[in-house]
Amino acid sequence: MSMQSHRVWDLPTRIFHWAIFALVLAQWCSAEWNLWSMDWHFRMGYAVLALVLFRIAWGFVGSDSARFSRFLAGPAAVADYAPGVMRRVPSARPGHNPLGGWAVVAMLVLLLAQSLTGLFATDDISLYGPLSERVSVDTAERLTSLHKTLTDVLVAMIALHLVAVTWYSLWKREGLVASMVRGRKRLAGDPGLRFAGLGRAVMVLGICAAMVWAVVEFGPR
Repeated sequence: MSMQSHRVWDLPTRIFHWAIFALVLAQWCSAEWNLWSMDWHFRMGYAVLALVLFRIAWGFVGSDSARFSRFLAGPAAVADYAPGVMRRVPSARPGHNPLGGWAVVAMLVLLLAQSLTGLFATDDISLYGPLSERVSVDTAERLTSLHKTLTDVLVAMIALHLVAVTWYSLWKREGLVASMVRGRKRLAGDPGLRFAGLGRAVMVLGICAAMVWAVVEFGPR
């Protein structure tokens, strides 16, 4: 059966993927190595929150391959797919596989929690999240501690993601990185995916960015 290149990822999904990667890396560097000021750490955190909210919304109103309803599978489907991870053949799926789909949700939940706790984070000296004064001192301290803990969890999650991508690329011979760059994947047949327009993506992102801006602008006392 001949394999042909078919479109599987839309531009908004691909931009989200690489933008999140760059922002999270930059934030981690700013926190660990002080490459940028913490003011920029906060600004990049606001951008991450806006993008995560966009991706969650895009999972309901976006292109077929980006919708949760299209790639989230039940326990039985995950159990059926899991043994195939060890086989040295491509999965030939147009989008996320059953395991990868739940990994996407886990990453989004983790990024959302990290972003939200950052809104309340403070060092009690000069750095204050926009909502840090909306809660008690004890609550702000607990959320700041949780924010730091989630950083370690996020780093571990990203490491696991990189291991999985490497495994699929080298062992199963699936060009996951290339497909997320070009938006295309070699498949046995046309998956018949429907793609949402860029106008819808811009509108959704604008709404999400406006929500974050409102929190940052009007959140502080």
